[in-house]
Amino acid sequence: MNILVVRTDKLGDFVTALPAIYVLKNHNPQNRVIVCVAPLNKTLAQSCDFIDEVIVDDGGSFWGLVAKLREAKIDASITLFSNTRVALAQFLAGIPKRIAPATKIAQIFYTSRVVQRRSEVKMAEFEYNLELTKALFSDITLEYKKPLLEFIDAKEIYRVFCANNDITRETIAFHVGFGGSSDANWSLDEYEILIRAVVKQDRYQVVLTFGPDEKGLFEEMQNRLFDVNVVFYLSLEGLVYFAKLVSNFKLFVSTSTGTYHIASLVGTPTMTFFADNLFASAKRWKSIGDEKLQKHFMIPYDKEKREELFEEVKKALLCY
Repeated sequence: MNILVVRTDKLGDFVTALPAIYVLKNHNPQNRVIVCVAPLNKTLAQSCDFIDEVIVDDGGSFWGLVAKLREAKIDASITLFSNTRVALAQFLAGIPKRIAPATKIAQIFYTSRVVQRRSEVKMAEFEYNLELTKALFSDITLEYKKPLLEFIDAKEIYRVFCANNDITRETIAFHVGFGGSSDANWSLDEYEILIRAVVKQDRYQVVLTFGPDEKGLFEEMQNRLFDVNVVFYLSLEGLVYFAKLVSNFKLFVSTSTGTYHIASLVGTPTMTFFADNLFASAKRWKSIGDEKLQKHFMIPYDKEKREELFEEVKKALLCY
C-alpha cells in the first residue's frame, strides 16, 4: 500500500508528524510511506529510514504538485495539517482515500474528515497526529521508539566539532533566537545572565547555536560575550548535520521552536520556554522525545512572576 503523509509547514510542525509516519511504516513494513513536505524539511525527511519517498511542495507550480502525486500512485493519504492547495492537489491526483482533520473549507476535498478540535488542546500536537492514523488502520499501534532518529556518524561529527573548537568537557547549548511560532522567550540580557552564570560555574562548555538566517544575532551575542569562553556556532552545514551535532549535547536550552523539537527528536535533554497560554503551551507543543528528558517553563506575562521564574530557571541550570 502506498501511503502519503502531508505536513508542509515549519520544522517543528514536521517533527511532530514523525511519530505518525513511523507507526504507519511499522504497522506493515510492506507499506510504502511517502511524505509531502516543505523544502526546509526535505533532507531531514530523507534521513528517516521509515520514510520511503519525499515529495517537496515548494509552493510553486500547482499542477507540478498534482503530477508528482499522481506519479507516486498513492492509495491513501493522511493530511496532518491542511490547506486548500494540498487538499485540491490530492483530489485532482485521484488519491482514492484522503484523510484529514475536519477543519477549514479545504475539508470538502477529503473522503474522511476526522473531528479533532485541536484548539481545545486535549493532547499534544504530535498525539493528535498519531490519532489520525487510526482513521486508516483502526488496529494500529501508536507506540514509537525514542529517540526516533539516530545517526551512526553523530559521534564522529561531534568529535571533529570539539577538536575544531577546543572543547574538552560536556556541552550545554543555548539557542537564544525566537523563531518558529514560539510566543515567549527571555530577552538577550536575560540570556546573557544565564550563560555567564553557567560559564562561571566552570563545569560545562557553553555553545551558542544560531540558524543560517540569524547572522545578526550571532554577531550581537559575540559582542556581548567576547570576554568569556563560549563557542558560537552559526549553522551553515544543513539541518541533518545540526541534528547530528545536537544529539551529543548534554542539554539544549531554548524557546519552543524548531531547534527544540530537533533536540528532542534525537534524544537530547531539553530545557524549553513556553508562553503562558494554552495555544502556545507545553501541553500543546511538548516534543516527541522522552518526557523525562524535557523540562518545561511557562514564562508569565506578569513582571514580578517573570522575575521569580527567571531565578528558578537560573537555579535549575546551575544544579544541572
